[in-house]
Amino acid sequence: MAGTSNYPPQTPAPMPVPNPVAIINPQFCAPYPVDLNVVRKLMTWSEGAFGVTDVNGNIVFKVKGKFFSLRDRRVLLDAAGNSLVTFQQKMLSAHRRWQVYRGESTDSKDFLFSVKKSSLLQFKTKLDVFLAHNTSEDVCDFRIEGSWLERSCVIYAGNSSSIVAQMHRKHTAQSILLGKDNFGVTVYPNVDYAFIVALVVILEEINEDRSGSD
Repeated sequence: MAGTSNYPPQTPAPMPVPNPVAIINPQFCAPYPVDLNVVRKLMTWSEGAFGVTDVNGNIVFKVKGKFFSLRDRRVLLDAAGNSLVTFQQKMLSAHRRWQVYRGESTDSKDFLFSVKKSSLLQFKTKLDVFLAHNTSEDVCDFRIEGSWLERSCVIYAGNSSSIVAQMHRKHTAQSILLGKDNFGVTVYPNVDYAFIVALVVILEEINEDRSGSD
């Protein structure tokens, strides 16, 4: 089970959102802030390149993927190995759009949300998130802003200033010695933390820019 977060003195404790933000599953909405550790193995081509743990080191999520497939695809698993969602990069997308589906499906009826760069040329990270019902995409449902290089990003609800999650880099002896990239994600109360982890994985994929172009 995910643990509670310890906030630095300068950061005010978050106010719970009025209604739970359950995009993947309500079971991942906690009435308290959830602190997660994301560990990415830097030197591996094996499945399970991402691991997500709670504050006690217990595995909460894992990500497996196919790096050499025609289309980049990742699957988010829970601690028991159940497939929660599948990420798939949209072919020929100028804004590096990723689409997310329930389970291991890529069928349109199981489509949940998509994530894309807000603009082609970016000096800072800025991504827009659109839920499946938002077909017009006039206004994003969530947005991610910050610096991926510094692992300092904030996830907001729509175009508002309401924060639903934050991420920050962690410098540990383990991350240096074992060649792992380790960073923390704090998810605010009543926000689906599986959804937030999915956004972080896509954020990493877009910024790695494996295709070599937008």
